[in-house]
Order: sequence, then structure tokens, then C-alpha cells
Amino acid sequence: MKFEGGVHRVQRVPRTEKQGRTHTSTVTVTILPQPTEINLVINPKDLRIDTKRASGAGGQHVNTTDSAVWIVHLPTGIVSECQQERSQLKNKEMAMKKLRAKLYSLQLEEETSKQYNARKIQIGTKGRSEKIRTYNFPQNWVTDHRINKSFHDLETFMQGEYLLDELVQSLKDCANYESLVEIISKKV
Repeated sequence: MKFEGGVHRVQRVPRTEKQGRTHTSTVTVTILPQPTEINLVINPKDLRIDTKRASGAGGQHVNTTDSAVWIVHLPTGIVSECQQERSQLKNKEMAMKKLRAKLYSLQLEEETSKQYNARKIQIGTKGRSEKIRTYNFPQNWVTDHRINKSFHDLETFMQGEYLLDELVQSLKDCANYESLVEIISKKV
């Protein structure tokens, strides 16, 4: 279904049209993959954990133990720290929870951004000039403008018969060709 994303143009003569004029409409189709759960794995090698003396009120304990924990996620540079508890272990636990939440938020934002950009590319400006396919009911044909191919017998096409299979294969071949051209042009 990924090749169906874009602007589809329909040309038809409505039943209510007394003079037989052809009306043109467009519909924008967006095909996006289902969002997946974010699998967040933090490699201990990617962390730098420092301890320091806590600041603030707390009496003499503050000056004698390194209970504050400071964690840096090296690949992203995200920092998380905690000095709420008297125990270094509890502070480390809380700092890791904060770090996990920050990394999760970052990853979620990236996924959302990818989906937004994929949707934006497919929708475009929604103009007729960005059409990927035209369905012409009065003349009984379908044209896919990406591969400049027309199919006659619109009803068979709309029912998903053999013509649709032929079209999908042509679109796959075109997409593969464009991918190869892009790879070759990057190497040159």
C-alpha cells in the first residue's frame, strides 16, 4: 500500500450535472506504518557516573558523604542528576529513572518527527498538480503519473483485478530504479 500515498484525482460526470460537464476532485491519501513500541536499552558502557557531595541543608552528613549522583549519557550528552536522598544508591536509582525518561522522550520525539515528515511528503500542498494518479470515469481509464502508464477498464482496476497487480509491480520497479540512481549519484 505504500505506493498509494499522495494526491489522487477523480474525473467524473455527476448524476446531478444537467449539462454533462466533467467534474474534477482530489483526495489525499496518506500511508503510514503503525507506530511501534519504543524499545529503550541503555548500555552501561554509554554512561559516565560521577558522585559528589550533596549541597543544601542536611547537617554534617552533607559534608561527609558523596551521596549526590550525576549521570551523563555519552552518545547524546543528556545529563541526569539526583541528590534528594541520603543514600547514593537511591539517588542513582532516581537519576537513572530521570535519564530513562529523558531518553524515551527524545526517542519518541524522533519517531513522531519521522512520521510527521513522511505524512507531509505524501500530502504535499494537496494541489491537483501533485497528483500521482487520475481516475477518469467518462473515458474509462486510470493513469499513474509517476510511471506514465494508463490502464483501460476502470471498473476492473477499481475492483483490484489483474491491472492493480501490474501497476504495483511497475511502481516497485520504478522505486528500485530510483533508489539505485540515488545510491550511484551519492558515490559519484
